[in-house]
Amino acid sequence: MVTTNDNDMYAGTSETTEGKVFTVTGQDWDTIVQGLSDEAADERVVVNMGPQHPSTHGVLRLILELEGETVTEARCGIGYLHTGIEKNMEFRSWVQGVTFCTRMDYLSPFYNEMTYVLGTERLLDIEDQIPEKAQVMRVLLMELNRISSHLVCIATGGMEIGALTVMTIGFRERELVLDLFELITGLRMNHAFIRPGGVAQDLPPGALDEIRDFIALMKKRLPEYAALCNANPIFKARLVDVGHLDLEGCLALGLSGPPLRATGYPWDLRKTQPYSGYEDYDFEVQTWDTADAYGRFRVRLAEMWESLKIVEQAAERLAGLEGAPVMVADKKVAWPSQLAIGSDGMGNSLDHIRHIMGESMEALIHHFKLVTEGFRVPAGQAYVPVESPRGELGAHVVSDGGTRPFRAHFRDPSFTNLQATSVMSEGGMVADVIVAIASIDPVMGGVDR
Repeated sequence: MVTTNDNDMYAGTSETTEGKVFTVTGQDWDTIVQGLSDEAADERVVVNMGPQHPSTHGVLRLILELEGETVTEARCGIGYLHTGIEKNMEFRSWVQGVTFCTRMDYLSPFYNEMTYVLGTERLLDIEDQIPEKAQVMRVLLMELNRISSHLVCIATGGMEIGALTVMTIGFRERELVLDLFELITGLRMNHAFIRPGGVAQDLPPGALDEIRDFIALMKKRLPEYAALCNANPIFKARLVDVGHLDLEGCLALGLSGPPLRATGYPWDLRKTQPYSGYEDYDFEVQTWDTADAYGRFRVRLAEMWESLKIVEQAAERLAGLEGAPVMVADKKVAWPSQLAIGSDGMGNSLDHIRHIMGESMEALIHHFKLVTEGFRVPAGQAYVPVESPRGELGAHVVSDGGTRPFRAHFRDPSFTNLQATSVMSEGGMVADVIVAIASIDPVMGGVDR
């Protein structure tokens, strides 16, 4: 077949031996069926789903080979959102690296920051010097982030199968979490708040009260998801036995997070390899035993309750740590003047700059050097994974003894879990591909970092 386009200077004549080529724009499936009516019965159709598609969770391209509506082959095409974040981090200081990696998996930014910072602190050999309040604040923010991320997964997954109420209430609750993030860090996303040595600043006045109000409200709101979905026959018909992947398949492909726990295997790094004091919190690893999309949904729903329990415990601990430091005491790592916001909510407070600007020239010089050049990290390499909402997220950080990372490479669970696309989709219907991808909950910012 030969196609021409005389109006486009960049698209000339092209030849293909593949037979008919269909450009699918959304509501023209009947046209494809009609076009194939005269073809041989064994004719295969290759359809591109994405990269601009509302059901691929970002710019993910799926190459589907179909026989009728049955998927015979499914492959992923990635790289459409490539940002070069890992390479950019090699040209910034260790602290500035947090500003980059927080933008990878943009639905769970605190986990990106956390794994990178934990690796940096291991190289600095200051893991035992991190103040207790900083550790508790990190756990608090991560578990709030787990709730917000799972809410987006459930909301978008519901939207893709027509459960619009699930979508609207999911984003309603997520807004409440983002409000807390804005109150604590100043930003709703891309926070760069978890820093080597601690966190950027202390909790603002009234934050604990807002957190307690959120906990009380979520205890009323979370049952709505169970009431809408758990026993809903239409919801179950779309999810039960769809995207099946058992424990053996998960282990062979390296899957982690809810897809792994939905097989009944209780693997959670917060329990198996605790970090940041997770061993001191009371919570349970949630599992299911169906190894399908429905099981992954139920695991995420149950995990939000467990995260709420952890947030409640962290808030109680923070109430007893008022005025405690949130940054390591080592002045070779910590800035002489800790960040504080002025009364107008915009600039630095007078207390923030009084010491370095008005009392000590040496402190000013030291502050300037730390901010512009950064601290030196002893040569070596470290990998400290964390349990993100999507599974094991780890940063392999390498230092050559300088003020910038020699290399930073992230093991992102979205990238690894996408390997299961073909196994979960082939043999099923086109509509089941949507559900299978949604049950993995990939974020393309993490895939194409």
